[in-house]
Amino acid sequence: MSFITTNWPLIGMLPGLFMVLHRVYDFTVELLESSNLTFQFKGPWLSGMDMLATVDPANIHYMLSSNFLNYNKGPEFKEIFDVFEDVIFNVDAELWYNSRKAAEGILRHQGFPRVSMSATRRKLKNGLVPVFDHFAKEGMVMNLQDVFRRFTFDTSMGLITGSDPTTLSIDMPENEFYKALTEAIDGILYRKIKPRFLWKLQRWMRLGIEKKMLEASDIFYRVCAKYISAKREEVRRLQGISHHSTNEEFKDLLTSYIKLDTTKYKILNPSDDHFLKDVILSYIVAARDTTASALTWFFWLLSENPDVVAKIRQEINKNLPKSKTGMEKSSFDPTELNKLVYLHSALYESMRLYPPVPFEHACPVNKDVLPSGHKVDANSKIIIPLYALGRMKAVWGQDASEFKPERWVSNTGSLRHEPSFKFLAFNAGPRSCLGKQLAMNMMKTVIVEILQNYDIHVIKGQKIETFPGLMLLMMHGFSVTITKRDSALVQSIVN
Repeated sequence: MSFITTNWPLIGMLPGLFMVLHRVYDFTVELLESSNLTFQFKGPWLSGMDMLATVDPANIHYMLSSNFLNYNKGPEFKEIFDVFEDVIFNVDAELWYNSRKAAEGILRHQGFPRVSMSATRRKLKNGLVPVFDHFAKEGMVMNLQDVFRRFTFDTSMGLITGSDPTTLSIDMPENEFYKALTEAIDGILYRKIKPRFLWKLQRWMRLGIEKKMLEASDIFYRVCAKYISAKREEVRRLQGISHHSTNEEFKDLLTSYIKLDTTKYKILNPSDDHFLKDVILSYIVAARDTTASALTWFFWLLSENPDVVAKIRQEINKNLPKSKTGMEKSSFDPTELNKLVYLHSALYESMRLYPPVPFEHACPVNKDVLPSGHKVDANSKIIIPLYALGRMKAVWGQDASEFKPERWVSNTGSLRHEPSFKFLAFNAGPRSCLGKQLAMNMMKTVIVEILQNYDIHVIKGQKIETFPGLMLLMMHGFSVTITKRDSALVQSIVN
């Protein structure tokens, strides 16, 4: 540990970082556990890589909630993420505030939950179930992570644009927008571990991953322009029926943003295609890999804990309604899904150990002193490693590394509340995730469908390890085989 964290002249701690990059998440757990929850990383001289890493709940609450106005993403964060331009997680100040308020208003539309559940239902019926049935019938090995990424991509694009790209089908077709998202997200990782001048030079010379990121940006513009043009034409055709109001039927997110009331959000410009492109990217980046990551790690943990699977199935059988023939019939009603407390707890426990977004960032506007006593300069970089936060014994107890859904269940059988600065999977404070309920309902619906109708068998001998990227994905995918449960007794929830 001491060699890896040695601050060498000129090059700082960069050699040690490269030595542990293949296991950087687990190393961060060890480092912060032995550093009283906060550690100062020193990068090469003039590289701009110095950063403070902290999982101290008091620091997290201070930065993300009680002193939120002094901590934003910062100009360097936006520069690293420039391929996504002005997406909501990439902006600060007035633009963030207006974008956030607009999103809140749209997502609170009374028709949004119905449309989102309908999109999930269609994708289950037309995508996931046929694919699962095909792989089960043929006895083929499936990359479950890839299936979940395609499922969430198709479902999210349907909810955003009203159009399903159908990347989840038996032949698993390629999709340039899907591929461009992956290239851009992977490229951001390399920017974060390279000196700024180096990736800037590569970008200028259009070399390697920087070339792929520039190509991804071009694809974002071109593909989004097609969606926007088609949606504007559709809105024009229906313009004479009614003006946008809170009572108008919700169709999709892009339609809602095109018809946005500019008197409420004067800094936003729905007549600008550039703005609408950022809207599409904001939602698809937030939805695709986060939900897919959570589902992938969840099913891996289930494979390691068959007793948890049995308890979830028992809860489903007890709480979800049945058809007249006695066959189990799952519900898409969020009220019914909310009865699945143990499933909810197991999902939270999975995301505690494997948070879909493994790092959060903060940048002080003015110099400050954190509750831990650490001084931070204006425009300095602060990292909150969520993967490490969920495994800190000082935060979660001596059993922090164990998968125990019961820790989320109270003595009365209800869901136990944990403060967001301790469980940060959905962020905290003013930037907390607006799509939390949507994501939880989608995941519960998918899980219920799978557990009622299929058994998943993990291929033995495969290496399960984290990919050190922007999202917490499995480096080598997740290889499984599928078998159908007794089809004479179990009815698919989508029929």
